[in-house]
Amino acid sequence: MKTLIGVCMAAMALIGNGCMGNTKHAESVSGGTTDSLYLLVGSYARTQEEGIRVYVFNQETGKGTFRSGLSGISNPSFLTPSADGSRVYAVGEDEGISSTANALSFDREKGMLSFINSQPTHGGAPCNITLSPKEDYVLTANYMGGNVTVFPLGSRGELLEGDTLVFTGSGPDKERQSQPHLHCVLFTPDGRLLLANDLGTDRIHAFPVSEKKGEELLDRAASYDVQLAPGAGPRHTCFAPDGKHAYLITELSGDVIVLSYDEMKLDTIQTIKADTLDARGSADIHISPDGNFVYASNRLKGDGIAIFSVNSEDGTLEKAGYQPTGIHPRNFAITPNGKYLLVACRDTNEIQIFARDAETGLLQDTGEKIEMSKPVCLKFVPMDRE
Repeated sequence: MKTLIGVCMAAMALIGNGCMGNTKHAESVSGGTTDSLYLLVGSYARTQEEGIRVYVFNQETGKGTFRSGLSGISNPSFLTPSADGSRVYAVGEDEGISSTANALSFDREKGMLSFINSQPTHGGAPCNITLSPKEDYVLTANYMGGNVTVFPLGSRGELLEGDTLVFTGSGPDKERQSQPHLHCVLFTPDGRLLLANDLGTDRIHAFPVSEKKGEELLDRAASYDVQLAPGAGPRHTCFAPDGKHAYLITELSGDVIVLSYDEMKLDTIQTIKADTLDARGSADIHISPDGNFVYASNRLKGDGIAIFSVNSEDGTLEKAGYQPTGIHPRNFAITPNGKYLLVACRDTNEIQIFARDAETGLLQDTGEKIEMSKPVCLKFVPMDRE
């Protein structure tokens, strides 16, 4: 995944119509409105740069305003907030021994992040991070390390020393699959399984979650693998709101794989093409809040978002359209009200804001954008109510 390790550039934040965002403007936004959310953005950045940025985003008007930034982490490319938004965990996606997981506290009244602590991942290029269902562990998928690191959390939400799950194997693509490449760690909606997508070996590693207090988080002895087609390169997964179907984007084959989920078992029921140009750079996947449409991003050729409608009876997909975007779209996010879809375009240094048609699922460029250096990950956090 050479595309993950970008050249770090200075971080800037320009908002909307090209005017510079500023803290004073942001602080005039009322924290008591239900329309406004915090938008947290991870990026590729040097340690001294504000690699994580906080914006106030109005999900009715589609406009964003810069609130604050946090420096001190090298390449904080992927983030995950706690359920209440009081804590945020970020990777430090360096390739070697300097790779880290980082715990942050988030003051939602002020819209400001502060550093709690950091731990080494013991696996290079951590590219994905998640919280366990009870929010007592944090896990990272380490792309170059070929492993997953499991960090217990302390009483303040700090990261304690981590333990690694190490994988072996390879795939048919000698350049892209010479070793395991863990790309996503995700718990099933029922909290019973951890799914770890391994781009290097074309597998989903499934670990049952221990239910008894005092046991390790994952039951390693009961783990199993879901084997996918050779050369697929599984990347990211999302679940339907009802938890009965999962949608997996494969980076190398550019497919969306539809899986049924029941009683801790995953079964493939459909494969449909997201990347019709064989660009081998499909990136992210999300489903609309109403469960009616699935979106998948593609890079390297024909950069954009593939749009699929969901069959409400069996969860299968039908192609509905395609929306071109800026260069190298990575992670993207849909507002909780379903009105907007925001795309982090790494190589055009912008977050594009698209209006979403709830009936057709199609996207329309609003012309609004948030300009910053190499954005990679977008996460929404509710604002405090006054």
